[in-house]
Amino acid sequence: MSLVGQKRLAADILKVGTTRVWVDPDDTDRVASAITREEIRKLIREGSIAKLPKTGISRGRKRTRRHELLAGRHKGPGHRKGAIKPGKPEWVIRIRSIRRKLRGLRDKRFITTDVYRKLSLMSKGGAFRSAAHLDEYIEAHKLVRRR
Repeated sequence: MSLVGQKRLAADILKVGTTRVWVDPDDTDRVASAITREEIRKLIREGSIAKLPKTGISRGRKRTRRHELLAGRHKGPGHRKGAIKPGKPEWVIRIRSIRRKLRGLRDKRFITTDVYRKLSLMSKGGAFRSAAHLDEYIEAHKLVRRR
């Protein structure tokens, strides 16, 4: 015996979804014979049909995951997403030398802080191939501070 119609009516009356409607297994015959909203309301009052509580989301997995993260695990190569890009080591070497050069020029007061800022942002964007290329750019654009 199907209780689909009765559950749908009860869900509408109780203002919940059909999955949250509970039907007493002992009273399935009575519930199946109920076809009007009034009969369903009567069964709700008697307790043959009831509203199930909302199901919460367990935080158990989250708690254990947090504990694992705090303990410093799950950081090995098998858990890392994404690969180190092919040109990354070369980029690191190049950008460090350019930044070193820029800092030296600023500290020796060959360039102003404004020029330093502009050139450091340009180097971050990949504007210079090398520290020598940076020197060429500074010379070409006459960015050396006048004495």
